[in-house]
Amino acid sequence: MANTTGSEMKSGSFMLEKSAKIFVAGHRGLVGSAIVRKLQDQGFTNLVLRTHSELDLTSQSDVESFFATEKPVYVILAAAKVGGIHANNTYPADFIGVNLQIQTNVIHSAYKHGVKKLLFLGSSCIYPKFAPQPIPESALLTGPLEPTNEWYAIAKIAGIKMCQAYRLQHQWDAISGMPTNLYGQNDNFHPENSHVLPALMRRFHEAKANNADEVVVWGSGSPLREFLHVDDLADACVFLMDQYSGFEHVNVGSGVEVTIKELAELVKEVVGFKGKLVWDCTKPDGTPRKLMDNSKLASLGWTPKISLKDGLSQTYEWYLENVVQQKQ
Repeated sequence: MANTTGSEMKSGSFMLEKSAKIFVAGHRGLVGSAIVRKLQDQGFTNLVLRTHSELDLTSQSDVESFFATEKPVYVILAAAKVGGIHANNTYPADFIGVNLQIQTNVIHSAYKHGVKKLLFLGSSCIYPKFAPQPIPESALLTGPLEPTNEWYAIAKIAGIKMCQAYRLQHQWDAISGMPTNLYGQNDNFHPENSHVLPALMRRFHEAKANNADEVVVWGSGSPLREFLHVDDLADACVFLMDQYSGFEHVNVGSGVEVTIKELAELVKEVVGFKGKLVWDCTKPDGTPRKLMDNSKLASLGWTPKISLKDGLSQTYEWYLENVVQQKQ
């Protein structure tokens, strides 16, 4: 079978094409905005960006006419409908339907209109609930998913498989990257719908502002989690666009894990909250450990650069300037 690994496809030209037209789908989100900043920092001058009101990626005809008119050379697909456990449980049809529509429309139109290379971004939730730790790429489809986000996960798995199918049938250079838990500027600090790290940051900040004596955190604090600053992910995306052209998806993680307790103490320190940290052990802990095996990406020559403490400090500065000040 022709080119099952994609190893014959040429890499290393992306960084030489600074004026090539690049479509970053989802450029206003946490991931997409970081990718835009990274590309601009690297001197790319021809980014094609569309807001949701300008281009509805769930509309096949709109996406088709966009690609026919704009003809981008490269595509980075960071657009997705995302949310936490509550949102996934409440809107399962949206999480599977909207994400399948976005991916199918963008991937097919990109191929059809001669895009040279496409990078599809997924999530670590594609892996089985009881995957081996650290989780290697080969763990995909080896067991049942975590039920609370299986609708989103199945859509993302379909995106990986779609890229692989177009590579097999059409020898088209479509690759996939799977990031771990991300944080950084443009994160969601919503009181109910945010993930653990921005939620902790908001709670410590509000406790500090209100001179509270203590902050109560759910669980025992013992679960281990991995976090990657979104600017590191953006750096990895540019690296993969330039250096990787393979069949298998690639994990993108920091390779460093911390307990939720260690994370909470670090956020408390960065925010400057002087009160007490109380653990509510009647509340669930969730998965005990979730670490990505990052060795494949490391062997290609990429490693993260932003430490958790530095990343948290940067994120808190952004939160103060862009979330707290906006409310005042």
